[in-house]
Amino acid sequence: MAEERDHRRIGQELDLFVFSDLVGSGLPLWTPRGTIIRQELDQFVWELRRARGYERVAIPHITKRELYEVSGHWDKFAEDLFRITSREGREYALKPMNCPHHIEIYNRKPHSWREMPQRYAETTMVYRDEQSGELGGLTRVLSITQDDSHVFCRTAQVKSEFFKLWDIVDVFYNRFGFKLRVRLSFHDPKEKGKYLGTEEIWKHAEDALREIAKERRADYFEAPGEAALYGPKLDFIATDSIGREWQVATIQLDLNLPERFDLACVNEQGERERVVMIHSAIMGAIERFVAILLEHLEGRFPLWLSPVQVKILPVSELHAIYAHDIFESLTMGGLRAALDDSSETLGKRIRTSKLEKIPYLLVVGDEEVRGKTATLESRDKGKLGALPIEEIIHKLQEEIRTRVS
Repeated sequence: MAEERDHRRIGQELDLFVFSDLVGSGLPLWTPRGTIIRQELDQFVWELRRARGYERVAIPHITKRELYEVSGHWDKFAEDLFRITSREGREYALKPMNCPHHIEIYNRKPHSWREMPQRYAETTMVYRDEQSGELGGLTRVLSITQDDSHVFCRTAQVKSEFFKLWDIVDVFYNRFGFKLRVRLSFHDPKEKGKYLGTEEIWKHAEDALREIAKERRADYFEAPGEAALYGPKLDFIATDSIGREWQVATIQLDLNLPERFDLACVNEQGERERVVMIHSAIMGAIERFVAILLEHLEGRFPLWLSPVQVKILPVSELHAIYAHDIFESLTMGGLRAALDDSSETLGKRIRTSKLEKIPYLLVVGDEEVRGKTATLESRDKGKLGALPIEEIIHKLQEEIRTRVS
C-alpha cells in the first residue's frame, strides 16, 4: 500500500516536480503545478501567523563565517556547510539555518519591553551538504524550504507564545486529517560536547517545555538526545492515513543564542533584560511536507490546494464555444480552470481527468448549452447535477475560501 502512495511516482504523474542530473541530486525543480501547491501551503501558514502578530522579514542566502562562529554553528556543523570563498579571500557559507540572520535584525536597535514580543517570519531556502547516499525524493534534499519564524520575547511571555504557535500547528494539521502527538526533544547530559550552554540553562528550558505540554494536556513523550544544538523543542509527530508516523512541525525554546548574541530589551525599570528566543517551523520543510501530504492523500488534494481545480469537458466540438465562455467565467472568478476540447472521446477525456485527480469536472452538451448550465461532477462525491454557472462558481469559491478538506 505504501509503494502505491510513493510521492515520487505520484509527483511525476501529476507533473509537480522533477530532478535533473545536470542540476544535481537533492535539488528538486518545481513545475508550475507544483509551485502552486507550495505557494498555497505557504499562504495558509502565513495567514495563521499574521493573525497572531507575525511580521515578514527577508535575508540573503550567504553569510560570512563569523556569524556562524558567534552562533556556534560553524564549530558544530562545519562539515554540513556549503562554503564559498570570495575572490578577495573572504570565507562565506550558504546559510544552513536562518536564526542568526533574524537575530541580527532584532539586534539592529534597542527594544523597549512595550515592543515585546518581536515576531519574525520568513519562508526561504537553506542548504545543507548531505551525503549523496542519504538523499531521496523530496524527503531528503540539499535545498530545504523552511516556513521559519523566530520570536524574541520576555520569559513571562514564553508560555503564551508557545500556545499561539501550538494553535497554528493544530489548525494546519487538522485541516489535512493528521493525528498529532508531541515529542519533548531534550538534551542528553552524557553528550556534553553536543550542545551549547550550561546544564542549568538546559534544565530551566526543559522544565518550561514539560510544564507547557502538561498545561496543554498533550499526548506527549520525552526523548533525551533529540534536542537542537541550542535548546529543547516540541516536535510534533503526525500519523498519516495508513498509520505511519512522521516528524513534522517543531517549536524550540532557546536560552543559549540570546546569551551568545547578548539579546536584551529594556524593562520597566530601565534596565537591560535578557530575552528568550523561540524557533518554529510549521511544515518543517516544504519539500518534505509535500512528500508526506502526497502519500497521505494519494495525490487527491482538496479543492483549495489542487493545481487544477476544475476542468471543463465539452461533449463535442459543437459545444466548444460555450465551454470556452465557461472557462473565462471560472477564470475571472479566481478559479484555476482547465479546458479539454481535444478530439478524444468524452469517455477518454473523463478518464484522463480522473487520473489527474482533479476535484471537479464540468461536462457541457446540448442540454447544458440550452439551459446555460453545466453538469458538475465531484471527484469525491460523484455527480451533483446540472447547475447554473454562477451557482457553480459561488459554490467552489466558498469551498476554497473555507479550505474545506
